[in-house]
Amino acid sequence: MGLPVDTIIEGDCLEALKKLPDRSVDLVFADPPYNLQLGGDLLRPDNSKVDAVDDHWDQFESFEAYDAFTRAWLKECRRVLKDDGAIWVIGSYHNIFRVGVAVQDLGFWILNDIVWRKSNPMPNFKGTRFTNAHETLIWASKSRGGRRYTFNYDAMKMANDELQMRSDWTLPLCTGDERLKDGSGAKAHPTQKPEALLHRVILASTKPGDVILDPFFGTGTTGAVARRLGRKFVGIEREAEYAALARKRIAQVTPATADEMAVTGSKRAEPRVPFGTILEAGLLRPGDVLYCPKGRNAARVRADGSLVVGEVSGSIHKVGALVQSAPACNGWTYWHFKSDKGLAPIDVLRAKVRSQLPA
Repeated sequence: MGLPVDTIIEGDCLEALKKLPDRSVDLVFADPPYNLQLGGDLLRPDNSKVDAVDDHWDQFESFEAYDAFTRAWLKECRRVLKDDGAIWVIGSYHNIFRVGVAVQDLGFWILNDIVWRKSNPMPNFKGTRFTNAHETLIWASKSRGGRRYTFNYDAMKMANDELQMRSDWTLPLCTGDERLKDGSGAKAHPTQKPEALLHRVILASTKPGDVILDPFFGTGTTGAVARRLGRKFVGIEREAEYAALARKRIAQVTPATADEMAVTGSKRAEPRVPFGTILEAGLLRPGDVLYCPKGRNAARVRADGSLVVGEVSGSIHKVGALVQSAPACNGWTYWHFKSDKGLAPIDVLRAKVRSQLPA
């Protein structure tokens, strides 16, 4: 069986997963049953019933049964992941710790646990516990020390106003027009995730054209966001009514254009340019002097691309660290050359060389 991209497979997730090819998907996003241990109906102060998750698909006979199910689907997901693939699993305190053990036992390598802090959580009506205001996502690569997984670090930094994005994300629950309703006007799915959450996950850890597998597809949030961002999806859903809603929802999504999907690139992904190349290109010459940003430290350039300060010599990074008495230094941004407009970082020269390299 080939990989049925942009398709919702109706049926049991384990049976469907076993039919997918080895190493065929780039990312897994899983929102599995939480196995909520609810103690009877939950009532508001006005005695009205809270619409909680009491569906049959979230019910298991025991923790042992839930653990066996969890390990079975995770094992299949690991098989179908490419070697540079990764997985996201979301859960609550009811299940995420049990899922985390299984993730590690099966050979995945945990990269982060992300706390999704809900800006509009449901109150604790009984007043017997803290309000459950967050869920946890586990992000893991297929294995430790394997092929490099995708992480669009600079895009996430740009999305966060050029600050490193942290592992606590404040996002609202799915409400308003985004919340799908059934024929009676009630919530079509009790745990529909907000598109904002999937947008961040997919933008952070995939590239355009990548295939995202969601083995618990529900009403299709993963598929809708994947289509909008120019990714492909494979969804598995056992409930026919959810699958039908998902198909209708995804069909209404307009994919972004190639220009709209472009994200801030990472310098780590750009071709390596040794400092010696700058001299070979004639952009600097042996004997030129480089300065720190404030002009207090100076170093002379030698023909082999090393710098010398007094009796000390070495690479742009090593000498930059030594003159600052620092453990490390990015020489490309620390050292500056004199330009017509004043001091400019030598990274400008590296960018010029890179612009002339073949695509």
